[in-house]
Amino acid sequence: MPPKKNPLGLNALQLKTLVLLQALAKLEDYSKPGETEGERTITALPHAHGDHFHLGEATVRASDATGLNNQAVWTVLERKGLAKTNFPQSATITAEGLAYETGIADEILHHHAHH
Repeated sequence: MPPKKNPLGLNALQLKTLVLLQALAKLEDYSKPGETEGERTITALPHAHGDHFHLGEATVRASDATGLNNQAVWTVLERKGLAKTNFPQSATITAEGLAYETGIADEILHHHAHH
């Protein structure tokens, strides 16, 4: 049986933010290994140009990324064990946070085929 999507009951903004932190954790330009096995520390946040920004191969609408600058969102992710935060300087995504099934990554991370 597949894992239940969003078992911690995160709200839409918290889910979007976690998706982005998970994506940043996969990119060497934005993250490094955390202190604990399985963690990734986000060392930089992307800057939007116009109404979007790029994360590796994906394009993200700036409107989907407002939680990256919202301390309350980071606090909830930390309280639920998905991240350790030092808002706004850095966030370490725990192994649980990296494995968390949000169910919305395809809605946030837009992949476009280039011909």
